[in-house]
Amino acid sequence: MTTDETQLPTLSPSRRAELVSGFQAAFAAMPDRFFSAPGRVEIGGNHTDHQRGHVLAAAIHLDTVAAVKVQNSHQIRIQSAGYPLCVVDLQRLKPIPGDLHTTAALVRGVVARFVQLGCHVGGFDAYVTSTVLPGSGLSSSAAFEVLLGTILNGLFGDGKWTGLEIAMAGQYAEQVHFGKPCGLMDQMASAVGSLVTMDFLDPQKPVVRPVAFDFSACDHALCIVDSGANHAGLTEEYAAITQELKLLCGFFKKKVLRQVPETEFYAALPTLRHLFGDRAVLRAIHFYQEDKRVLEQVAALEAGDFGQFLKLVKQSGYSSYMYLQNIIPAGAIAHQEMGIALALCEHYLAGRGAYRVHGGGFAGTVLAIVPLDRLESFQSGIHDALGQGACHILSIRPWGGIEILEG
Repeated sequence: MTTDETQLPTLSPSRRAELVSGFQAAFAAMPDRFFSAPGRVEIGGNHTDHQRGHVLAAAIHLDTVAAVKVQNSHQIRIQSAGYPLCVVDLQRLKPIPGDLHTTAALVRGVVARFVQLGCHVGGFDAYVTSTVLPGSGLSSSAAFEVLLGTILNGLFGDGKWTGLEIAMAGQYAEQVHFGKPCGLMDQMASAVGSLVTMDFLDPQKPVVRPVAFDFSACDHALCIVDSGANHAGLTEEYAAITQELKLLCGFFKKKVLRQVPETEFYAALPTLRHLFGDRAVLRAIHFYQEDKRVLEQVAALEAGDFGQFLKLVKQSGYSSYMYLQNIIPAGAIAHQEMGIALALCEHYLAGRGAYRVHGGGFAGTVLAIVPLDRLESFQSGIHDALGQGACHILSIRPWGGIEILEG
């Protein structure tokens, strides 16, 4: 896992040619600007952001890119490779119930938030491709949202909107227009770039701090293992986590667990079990443990104690499986892909490195930190069991959403 801050963002000739060709085919014109937003890897803080907790995350080299041209119209037209054309009318920016869970909802939501901020948004065309695979757990939706915000900022905002404002526009789009409750971690990691720790105690002003640590010096690779299960159709599973915790917090007349002292929670535990059930209580226990664990992870990295950091990553994974319970969808018996992926990581790491569920869970990917001297055998074992391409080696990207000025 490496961070190269000297490498400027560029498009390879083949990727630029793909974008130009796709734009010409879609809109019969030449694009004149290019933008990029990265996916993200969650290293610590599984489902802590929506409870205003701490996270540890990083932008990665896989990204979503767009070729763009301003148009004198009241429409935004976005052609994503392999998908139908998305057209949004700039004169209709209120949430549309029939557009829940659609690309148009995300576009409309991001634009609506920028208009609320005072941005005079005009029409444009964009052709989009991505190496952040949908359902991979690398936040393809957040990368798309941050890409949109970066485009709007570049075309109509003179670059004055901050990474936080772009990230919050993405969160607004997901919550209000798309219909998915979410925290802010995914969008923030994509918008600001690099390896960072975030504190969401004040959701309007989260504290984002770079973590100075050179993973490349630790002889380990950061890998993402694709379980083969897609997030499609799992919105209710994710929503259940926030809904259960919201009900539990209501008992204390609070909005999120960060506002509920842990001592008060444990004192009320018998009553909470009776009122809300054991799963909600266990999920709260996960938050309290995981939130503290992020601080310990950051401290271990900054102290150069990589062994302790790996231990904490493993503990995070165990907590997600046992307490948060975001590995296997409710009622799933024949298909438990995430459980299989975790078991394979444990087997092929053979007591070394670390592994944990990555992102929202229930489907998608597993994070594995693999010793370099085991990387070849680890990849081979994963590919044999889950298919070629199931194990991806990542690197950390030092910049977030950007305009690419040169090819």
